[in-house]
Amino acid sequence: MLTTLLLWLTMSTSQIQYSDLVGEWQLVYFDGIEKVKASPQYRSSGPEFRSGVEAKINFRLENTVYKFKTGDILEYTDFEKFQIVLKQAKIELADGNIITIHEKDEIKKAQIVELDGKRLVIQPIGEEASGGKLVFERIQQKKE
Repeated sequence: MLTTLLLWLTMSTSQIQYSDLVGEWQLVYFDGIEKVKASPQYRSSGPEFRSGVEAKINFRLENTVYKFKTGDILEYTDFEKFQIVLKQAKIELADGNIITIHEKDEIKKAQIVELDGKRLVIQPIGEEASGGKLVFERIQQKKE
């Protein structure tokens, strides 16, 4: 048991390689969901309001995909004025498993807190990081 714990701790603190990220990742959960559902407005609202909120959450989950490509490129879907837009950014992966996303004049940072072959968990860093952790699952490519 102790050996398993030490192995897990060693793996969780080791430096991730960019090649481990390459592929497509689907957002399946974000901590902000719990904040919304715990809010007084959500809790005191009727079923119609709640189902509308649930639909918006599901829409965001279903339509948020990160594609890490060779050449340190990230293509991802984002939302602007309630519309889905495809964006592309340059990525840097630094010590401490910190991702820096360079998109036009904007720089965003996040820390990879978990990564295995099927699951990626990132924690945004900075003033706009109030949403909490983002959990992604790897999209398996269909073999033709």
